[in-house]
Amino acid sequence: MHLDIAGAASGSHLPLFLLFLAFSLTFLVTRTITRLIRAGRGPFRNNVRGGVHIHHAVPGIILTVVGAFASVAADGASPGAEISAVAIGIGTSLVLDEFALILRLEDVYWSREGQLSVQVVCLTVAGLGMAVLGIDPLTEVDTGDSFRIGPIAFSIPLVLHLICLLACVAKGKYSTAAIGAFIPPVAWVGAIRLARPGSRWAQRRYSPAKTARARSRAQRFDSRYGAWGLDVEDLVAGRPTNTGTDTAGETAATSAIGAPHRADSRPELAAGPAGDSLEEWQSTPRRKG
Repeated sequence: MHLDIAGAASGSHLPLFLLFLAFSLTFLVTRTITRLIRAGRGPFRNNVRGGVHIHHAVPGIILTVVGAFASVAADGASPGAEISAVAIGIGTSLVLDEFALILRLEDVYWSREGQLSVQVVCLTVAGLGMAVLGIDPLTEVDTGDSFRIGPIAFSIPLVLHLICLLACVAKGKYSTAAIGAFIPPVAWVGAIRLARPGSRWAQRRYSPAKTARARSRAQRFDSRYGAWGLDVEDLVAGRPTNTGTDTAGETAATSAIGAPHRADSRPELAAGPAGDSLEEWQSTPRRKG
């Protein structure tokens, strides 16, 4: 693993840095516009053509495909590599901002389930950020000028690392797996510790007693960090709307880039923390204010 802070935005690393920057800024701009539309402020309006609501994932897919083709055609040559990196960054950000909608094939942008998109984007930003800094889990380890770990010796810990990552995913610890891909000890700890009670690992392998232990641990974790994680998600994405309810008199609207307009209220059941669970939502106390 090599950390290169000085060269993060120069030379061959410039396209990746521009991709990271375009991805992050696009997400912030997208959420700002959708929240303005939701509040009925600003010049932005619905993106409806011929009665069809065009979600912003649609131009995102187009930009991602065009950027990918351009990147292959450029073959690393400037300025094609930089331009294609920006297109891919913008496109993937628009797509992942509606990840939950694509996953469920229903409009859940402002719902509790829709905050899954925010978690996926945050994990992507973390992964891209570590890649920009030069943290590469697949780089061969160089221990000195005269000694280098060979491919066989290197492949053994790599296989073990992949097993730990798969174990984290099976245990419902998606954030741990994403960060552990770049920082191996995180994946090792996540693979050893108890699974989330709603994960496939727990459902297939745990006895009732062990499931109760896992549930108790998850509840302790959620009560300690869940409210903080939800406050961060609400700050970034806006508070979710109660399922099936809209404030009377408000009109459903969609942003100029495709997000729906719904009432701004907090759900009865809070989502699980941004830390380890993407599929199980725990009820957690919320702070006032």
